Amino acid sequence: MKRIGINLSGAPLRMLTALVLAAAASAAASAQQILVVDQERALNESAVGQHIAAQLERIGTEMTSELQPIQAAVRSENEALTTETSAMTEEAIRQRPDLIERFGQLQQDMRNLEAQGRMRQQELAATEQAALQPVVPILQEIMQEVMSERSGVILLDQSVTVMTSGSVDITDVVIERLNARITTTPVNRVRAPQRNANNNNQ
Repeated sequence: MKRIGINLSGAPLRMLTALVLAAAASAAASAQQILVVDQERALNESAVGQHIAAQLERIGTEMTSELQPIQAAVRSENEALTTETSAMTEEAIRQRPDLIERFGQLQQDMRNLEAQGRMRQQELAATEQAALQPVVPILQEIMQEVMSERSGVILLDQSVTVMTSGSVDITDVVIERLNARITTTPVNRVRAPQRNANNNNQ
């Protein structure tokens, strides 16, 4: 359940992979510039990004602990059935309705455990997205400011570039300004409706 850093896939920041801003109509073509930013590093190394990552790790640990009783029960029953049937033939097992019922229940419990795990992964992803909501507009504003200051017209994410010069990389500046404007943000667990997990077990 633990998360290291912040994953931008699926986040609102994805739309910034290739942010194109129009320069002033009077700007000379020679003054136009392509800039690059590593958005993932900007978040992971910024104070607010590290705050979000730490809180997500805490919530992930909490989720893992919630599943431990179910995991322990499934493991215990699986080991018990394995021990009880190790010397029995398949035919002998089929003649034992009580064992058949226990095997069926074990399979159901395993499906429930998988569903509970998936639900918590979805909750963690939703929690991350909610935490990023107030950060995204600030990050956008900062990138637009830097572009304007450097007469930039195109801002590309580092992930879509092959090779860049340090002079066009604005990541360090973005991190510095982000730290000056926001260092923490609420990171509250987003819970999925319980009925979703129940439906997965049917």
